[in-house]
Amino acid sequence: MNSPAVALQASPAARPAHAAPHSPEAYADVFLRYLREERGCSPHTIKAYGEDLAALLRYLETRGQGERFPGQLDRLALRGFLAEQNGKGFTKRTVARRLSALRSLYKFLRKRGYVEASPLDGLRTPKLGRPLPKFLNENDAQKLLDSIGGSAWLDVRDKAALELLYGAGVRVSELVGLNLGELDLERGLVRVRGKGRKERLLPVGRCAMQALSAWLLRREEAGAGRANAAAASRSPASAVFVNRFGTRLDARSVRRLLRKRLQAAGLPPDATPHTLRHSYATHLLDRGADLRSVQELLGHSSLSTTQVYTHLTPSRLKEIYEKAHPKA
Repeated sequence: MNSPAVALQASPAARPAHAAPHSPEAYADVFLRYLREERGCSPHTIKAYGEDLAALLRYLETRGQGERFPGQLDRLALRGFLAEQNGKGFTKRTVARRLSALRSLYKFLRKRGYVEASPLDGLRTPKLGRPLPKFLNENDAQKLLDSIGGSAWLDVRDKAALELLYGAGVRVSELVGLNLGELDLERGLVRVRGKGRKERLLPVGRCAMQALSAWLLRREEAGAGRANAAAASRSPASAVFVNRFGTRLDARSVRRLLRKRLQAAGLPPDATPHTLRHSYATHLLDRGADLRSVQELLGHSSLSTTQVYTHLTPSRLKEIYEKAHPKA
């Protein structure tokens, strides 16, 4: 039996504070704008959710049900959509993300008063096996960083960037978004803005701070002497890491420079900036850091997200067990 359709118009007590969008596409646009402007979601998340909603709207349109979105959809229609995604060969992870996008959408619609209930209630998310994150061992991480020894400003910049990725565990988006006013070289701290624009203050090790200090002395060279280049600016809002044009470095460039440095160090070139973040967390736990502290340093909202790293450190767990358990 089909579940009751969700009413588009809210009851008088919960009348929308905003005018209802005029089309299915407009509902999706309002939601994506909310994610960008109010939730501070990353461009990657917004792009993925946009693709998920577009897939649903295409599915409904081909079945002549486009006008039912969002208020008149029932659970049966959404089950059909998810079944089609499975039939097209999408992975469980993609289907689960599309379901998550729809849950977020309907939560938003209810908050705005556009619908009274969600047709997703009762739909279960596919169970996913969580893949273990890849990481560099300590020797390889050190080999990578030691291999960058040139005197050109590009070498100095790349060493500072990779030292910070590994030495503070920052995300690549946090690295390229870092501004001069967010560095505290005297205390060895950096302030970063993570997911959802949440800020956290991170300690940075001696090696990373030395590399950062060396880079700041050479940073103006990146603008090739152009007075209007961003690299020539010392304002607190200026980018810490800049490219050869003197403008802010982007995430793609960081991935490219890491691949180049891995190859030069004789290491497999498939590691990413996030691999260095994984390495940071794994090595902290290996050397005795507690899980809650690592959670705070990484900026994870849930401890379960951080717990994946415990699977990567069996030697450390065995050491703790042998020291603590009376029957070890």
